[in-house]
Amino acid sequence: MTNVTPFRNVKHASMLWASPDRADEIAALHAKLFTPAWDTEAVRSLLEHPAATSLIAVAGGQKKSVIAFVIGQLAADEAEILSIGVSPDWQRVGLATGLLEGLTRAARRGGAKRIFLEVAEDNPAGLALYRKLGFTEAGRRKRYYERPGGTPIDALTLVLNLDPAAP
Repeated sequence: MTNVTPFRNVKHASMLWASPDRADEIAALHAKLFTPAWDTEAVRSLLEHPAATSLIAVAGGQKKSVIAFVIGQLAADEAEILSIGVSPDWQRVGLATGLLEGLTRAARRGGAKRIFLEVAEDNPAGLALYRKLGFTEAGRRKRYYERPGGTPIDALTLVLNLDPAAP
């Protein structure tokens, strides 16, 4: 018997505002993607924060499961993307782009002039996505990401300018 890859089409996913009642699902997905992982309470705390601007993508039958997320915050005229992740089974179908575009629209409506994020310099897929969406490098944090059994990796601080008149 051959291994069959599940049908994945971004049209079969729905994007919703992330609510604290989905924190356990988001934390479980975060744990599949990142080390160290955020636990349910950390995710719930971020989603309950008044500055939270976060989205999820869900797919499936009756009980739709979280297949992707973006967690952001909006403060004054700046937004920050704290984490974004897509289930390995759903990567490379446009979910991250859709989530980032949704968060960008929300940030713009909330009065943000810029969106910041940090990405490991050894993450070519992430860097390509962010650059495609217009993010540019604004700084570097030396040895920011710890890798289990490896050497620390620099984080690149990227910015997306939402206001053409802003410096």
